[in-house]
Amino acid sequence: MAESDDKDSKTEEATEKKIRDTVEKGKLPHSKETALFASFIAILVFALFYAKAAAVDLGMFLSVFLEKPDAWALGSAADVISLYRTVLMEIGKAVLSLLALLVAAGIAASVFQNMPQIVGERIRPQFSRISLAQGWKRLFGAQGLAEFVKSLAKLGFVGAVLVMVLSQVHRRLLDGMITNPLEFALVIRSILVNILMAIVFVMAAIAAADFIWSRFHWRRDLRMSKQEVKDEMKQSEGDPIVKSRLRSLARDRARRRMMTAVPRATLVIANPTHFSIALRYVREEDSAPVVLAKGQDLVALKIREIAREHNIPVFEDVALARSMYKQVSVDSVIPQQFYQAVAELVRIVYSNKAGQGTVS
Repeated sequence: MAESDDKDSKTEEATEKKIRDTVEKGKLPHSKETALFASFIAILVFALFYAKAAAVDLGMFLSVFLEKPDAWALGSAADVISLYRTVLMEIGKAVLSLLALLVAAGIAASVFQNMPQIVGERIRPQFSRISLAQGWKRLFGAQGLAEFVKSLAKLGFVGAVLVMVLSQVHRRLLDGMITNPLEFALVIRSILVNILMAIVFVMAAIAAADFIWSRFHWRRDLRMSKQEVKDEMKQSEGDPIVKSRLRSLARDRARRRMMTAVPRATLVIANPTHFSIALRYVREEDSAPVVLAKGQDLVALKIREIAREHNIPVFEDVALARSMYKQVSVDSVIPQQFYQAVAELVRIVYSNKAGQGTVS
């Protein structure tokens, strides 16, 4: 019941991250029927283009082997092994092309479904793979039952097609039995090709349906609950509470760094209570005044307090302070539109220093 409720709660499509993680683990959709369909295609190609020549060569060898048994020396164990090896080599040559086609078909079917990749997770030993409980669940669970029903349907479908095909060729089979062996072999080959073509036609429909179903089922199993989507977003983007705390800490560090820089300022521009901007200008070092600190409300008052403690001139200019606060950045030179106004204040500072005066 709990498992059913859990599946019912998974109503959201899988995110790109979950799909990517699943693919990296090697858990990809796979259609067994597609691989089986490719195998039948390979067998059909062999029957059409290679079977006749292979059968003729093997038949000629066997005819010599059976008609002239005295031509083969069997006086020792070495002779028997040599004969055994020769027979296997001839049979191997006859089926070699079929084996090569089956291997190529299997590889092509796998590549068609998913690009091959090396996944350590798939080859790592896991207890669940040898667990009797897990094996029983796979065999007799919902997935196992679905596979069993699918196999029965496939067997019945293919059987019906074979009965239909064989019912049409039984007369040819009976007529071929009274002909010479070579012609009968051609009849058998023709009937085999017809059967294979019928099977391939049926398997094409089954493989297409299974291919689509395997991907649909894979996507459905990857569905997520709303809570899982939220948790993943928190992991990828960061917990909002943690991010807020980090931003707060970053502001505190920047504020402390600004306050430690205020004593090096040349002057401070402020309106009475709301804004303060601390500037530094040394003719020999700076091409233009540099903003050491800026602040609003309590921070602005703190900048003015530190400036007074270190005898740094504070100029009150409401319009200039407000305009500069919006456009300047800490550790950057002031924009050109403020050059003239600030240059006048700097001139006053240097004049007062030259006359040993103070500005407040």
